[in-house]
Amino acid sequence: MPTRVTDDVLSPVEVCEQYPRAFRNTQALADLRWRGRGPSYIKTAPGRAGRVLYRRSAIEKWLDSLTVETGGAAA
Repeated sequence: MPTRVTDDVLSPVEVCEQYPRAFRNTQALADLRWRGRGPSYIKTAPGRAGRVLYRRSAIEKWLDSLTVETGGAAA
């Protein structure tokens, strides 16, 4: 029987704990969300009642999108 691969779902606090160099704190993550510039997220219900969650794959994809290619070889 094939093994089912699951994608971790993280709260904003867990994201900041696991990626401290990318996200200083939950407010910085919320600011990115508000500006529409951060990683994709899940909203469990509309409005303020809904929890915000992030898939680990979405965090990794967003971080990969920030990679700058230098195009040159080291001197």
